[in-house]
Amino acid sequence: MKALKVTGVILLVLLAIVFAAGTYVKVALPNTGPAPQLKIERTAQRIQRGEYLAKNVSVCMDCHSTRNWGEYAGPMIPATLGNGGEKFDQQMGFPGVFYAPNITPYALKTWSDGEVFRAITTGVSKEGKALFPLMPWGHVGKMDREDVYSIIAYLRTIPEIKKDVPESKPDFPVNFIINTMPHAASFTTIPSEEDTVKYGAYLVNASGCVDCHSQTDKGAIVSGTEFGGGMVFKQPAGIVKSPNITSDKATGIGNWSKGMFVQRFKALNGKEAEAVKLSPKDLNTPMPWYMYSGMKQTDLEAIYAYLRSIKPIKHQVTKFQKI
Repeated sequence: MKALKVTGVILLVLLAIVFAAGTYVKVALPNTGPAPQLKIERTAQRIQRGEYLAKNVSVCMDCHSTRNWGEYAGPMIPATLGNGGEKFDQQMGFPGVFYAPNITPYALKTWSDGEVFRAITTGVSKEGKALFPLMPWGHVGKMDREDVYSIIAYLRTIPEIKKDVPESKPDFPVNFIINTMPHAASFTTIPSEEDTVKYGAYLVNASGCVDCHSQTDKGAIVSGTEFGGGMVFKQPAGIVKSPNITSDKATGIGNWSKGMFVQRFKALNGKEAEAVKLSPKDLNTPMPWYMYSGMKQTDLEAIYAYLRSIKPIKHQVTKFQKI
């Protein structure tokens, strides 16, 4: 009897600890500090830079707009710029159902510049809720502050679209773990364009290349697979996998010249009207080629230089597999 009593006490203590820890994670976190007091001046230079970043580098508009998946590479439908609603769920390998929010002035008009800044750089919303890192706040939080200001300045200028987006709902236990994810930003300064590799590294981070060109498990990158490709995108007609973009000559882009790399990105520049129509039986690439095609040639060359500098990974990827 005495042993049973001791065991019972131990179990109660453990339950109390678990309950306390769960309560702390759910109530006290996330905690990245208050939103900064910011009033970002909307200069022409910032708005122009912000548009370039949001559409062609960080491609915020990839997830936060509606893409026409009935055409090759899913060109963005212009009238949906920033309206949100794109769904990412368990069928795509995510631990829950997540929606890209509306980021037009319709949804952000009650948000201060500081609240937007905190959300996209630390992963904490206006209401203090944690944002699942599908929103790449970890990458944005490593960019130059001025670039982040520029993105926000641009978002304030896009047309308002009245569209309400459902609330994201992470599965258990991610609905608890998600509160531990946000963290303080670690901003950097844009390297000189003359230092091509470092400048390329900055752009690769801003573009979030690693997020799709790595293997993932429940939305998290599998360590050691960075840039080696293999992320799975399930489609009605089969699956598409992201290619290896390391410099491995047999399985990556090691045999690509700089010119070939740039041309691959520029191939669809300004050609949305000529987009190839696809049927439901066709596989499509999730790569937002039309958006990235607007990137400056010098920026693409810098990205190429950086990718050539990282450790090659031998990983053969079959990109398209029909059912």
